[in-house]
Amino acid sequence: MLTVELERFILEDLGEDDDSNGIVPPVAASANIVCKEDGVLAGLDEALQIFEYFGLSLESHYADGNQIKAGDIIMTITGSAADILRGERLALNFLGRMSGIATLTRRCVSRAGTVRVAATRKTTPGFRSFEKKAVKLGGGDTHRYDLSAAVMIKDNHIAIMGIDGALAAAKKAASFTKKIEIEVESIEAGEKAASLGADIIMFDNMAPDKIAEGVARVKQINPRVIVEASGGITMQNIADYARAGVDVISLGALTRDAKWLDFSLDMETRVQ
Repeated sequence: MLTVELERFILEDLGEDDDSNGIVPPVAASANIVCKEDGVLAGLDEALQIFEYFGLSLESHYADGNQIKAGDIIMTITGSAADILRGERLALNFLGRMSGIATLTRRCVSRAGTVRVAATRKTTPGFRSFEKKAVKLGGGDTHRYDLSAAVMIKDNHIAIMGIDGALAAAKKAASFTKKIEIEVESIEAGEKAASLGADIIMFDNMAPDKIAEGVARVKQINPRVIVEASGGITMQNIADYARAGVDVISLGALTRDAKWLDFSLDMETRVQ
């Protein structure tokens, strides 16, 4: 079923007077969407919904989350030639952006071993749910979808309220069902947060060896505390952070640095 968001994107792309495809004669055709490089497929469900909006017949050959390689035919579309062209760019945009994120996520997950790899809120306004979905399809964790999903005390909170004040206010305001996470930039601040009962301690912008020391010390205070590493982490150095003993690694790079995976729509035949 087409979501309100997808319909809004379709109408935005069509505009008021689509002469580009209005000139196409009323003939039936078939087309294939082809992957042009290796990666992890994401955005297929959205692409199918876009073409279904135009009443086209579809045959998908893969599922979201599948590993794909250059030359693979992802789906076949048949129906009105003009309507195939109307859905083309938007569908390819979803496939390219989401598959790029899923592919980078899968690579980071592979390098992190057993450590959970999470996204951040460094997402495109209006497109967050799709980017987070792509992270999940790549094997990553979505982290917070929004500010209401958990209490996260960051450096600017601490600058205003201090660690003690921020944690005390968070415990008073938040439901018992909501975890409280605090971002710290030193081992000493992490120890203080652990002693004050934070559920999650994020070591931010610290070297892997310092984080390893921090993990040992906060776990001594509270063995059940979840420890997260973040800040400056990329696919190139994620294995170093995984070896620091953290439970979670979060990186904005999953959405910020993901290169679009290349797809094309090739019109195959004109159906007589």
